[in-house]
Amino acid sequence: MDDHPDDRPDQPARPLRHLLREPVRRSAETVVEPIDRDSSRGCIIAPMTGMKRPLTVRLMAGVVCATGLCGAAMAAAPPEPGAGAPAAQTSTSAQACGQLTSLKLPDIRITDAVVVPAATTGAVRAAHCRVDGIVGTEIRITLLLPDQWNGKFFMGGGGGFVGSIQNSAQTSVNDGYATVGTDTGHQGNGTDAGWALNNLERQVNFGYLAVHRTAEAAKSIITGYYGRAASRNYFSGCSRGGGQAFMEAQRFPNDFDGIIAGAPAFDWTGLAAQNVSNAQAVFPDPRKLGTPMFTLDELKLVESKILDACDASDGVKDGVIDDPRQCRFDVNTLPLSEAKKAALKKIYASTKNGEGEIYPPQPFGGEGQLAGWPAWIAGGGPAGPNGPTLRFAFGTQIFKFLVFNDPDWDYSRYELSRWKQDTALAASYLNATNPDLSVFKAHGGKLILWHGWADAALTPLASIRYHEQVYTRDSGAADYFRTFMLPGVLHCAGGNGPDTVDWPSVLADWVEKGRAPDRVVAKKMVNGVPTRSRPLCPYPQKAVYSGSGSTDDEQNFVCRRPN
Repeated sequence: MDDHPDDRPDQPARPLRHLLREPVRRSAETVVEPIDRDSSRGCIIAPMTGMKRPLTVRLMAGVVCATGLCGAAMAAAPPEPGAGAPAAQTSTSAQACGQLTSLKLPDIRITDAVVVPAATTGAVRAAHCRVDGIVGTEIRITLLLPDQWNGKFFMGGGGGFVGSIQNSAQTSVNDGYATVGTDTGHQGNGTDAGWALNNLERQVNFGYLAVHRTAEAAKSIITGYYGRAASRNYFSGCSRGGGQAFMEAQRFPNDFDGIIAGAPAFDWTGLAAQNVSNAQAVFPDPRKLGTPMFTLDELKLVESKILDACDASDGVKDGVIDDPRQCRFDVNTLPLSEAKKAALKKIYASTKNGEGEIYPPQPFGGEGQLAGWPAWIAGGGPAGPNGPTLRFAFGTQIFKFLVFNDPDWDYSRYELSRWKQDTALAASYLNATNPDLSVFKAHGGKLILWHGWADAALTPLASIRYHEQVYTRDSGAADYFRTFMLPGVLHCAGGNGPDTVDWPSVLADWVEKGRAPDRVVAKKMVNGVPTRSRPLCPYPQKAVYSGSGSTDDEQNFVCRRPN
């Protein structure tokens, strides 16, 4: 159900091809004009002068005062950056929150603003003002404005095809951040792209525009509510959210000061090609999607044999392969049929056509874990309504609704020889593969990329390829971009390896204190208790066991570059 029905009549998709003529390489910063404080009235006035483009969101002249927010906003204003830790903000009131529905902003409608009291249970516990709104035609957002504001803004990404308001950083409100999430301009479940059929506006919003517009809208509302702009702006996301993170760094490099990109889905057309290629190998007959080629026991056997061969290659036998690229395992030794071994070989190989590699291969790892290969690649695990596996669903949905606009498109007959031509338009607004981060660097931004080595949803080798492209282009990229690989970790979380990291604190230390992450501690949590810890080292460094002490204690490892 739609919680915020649009009271405007349905409108056909507007042609946005002018947005696709060339990749967006630069972006003017989101600007709320310098706020004048009228001492005679205590008012906050944000002029409308100097607008540079229609999508730049600015507070309208006098609107804060007109809605009665100026007193509360001024009382809640945190100190300027560098003035020490922001004081606890307690003067934001229920009246100020409710009056946000009267705030008039260009192309933004605030549909609801309610006070949410502090709670002792649940993910979100801090007292805050919850603001719901619509940006443009149908980009829905939810913004949380804490009573105890730390003066900063943290946006969270979504997953899959999104389709509901998602914010992976919503718990940051407990630490005093204002935080926002968006549905990226459509309603639906995370594996269904039917919303995109013949609707280029929705496709572009999902591809790159909705997150940017949401960030601009949130910043303007934050300024109106607290009386000043946030001193720092951050973004964090995993999977689709990781791709959104890449898109922001590349297309809108002035939106955020620090960005965390976890296991990013950033090459959608390449990923779709691999997903369909894998589907053809594992589900060759579209009439038999309910019968997986592999049983769960067979997949567990595959993982067990690979671990037997490669687990101890890093000097520690712990059920984790430190770097699957160093694993030398022959699929032909498996006691499986020739057809099954052929399917495995195809999955472990690069996806190619006559022009060369389209997408990097899937490394060894996660074959027998339910949230690994069974769910994503081979079947037999949790999937969804749009296919026997999640990668099957994403691959076929991308081609059906974002490439061909044809719900009847048949994956089993597709040949990759025309892949580049077929996907050119979709790639122009879906993919975030540009290694030029020079504008983000000039802005002073910091980008952290992390990826689990056992990720069955998105091959970690795609992230490594992007890392190497950035460093090839800029040998000094370590000053603003660092990558961390997590051995044994599945998609975004889970697996046998330590997967819990306080990435927001790592990022804030880098942005605000200049402490570049040379070593990050990851923990494996069981029922809320850490059972193992390991250092994560900036790629290409690896954690190497010192030779003494517990192998479950990160202090007994050092970071070293491979020989």
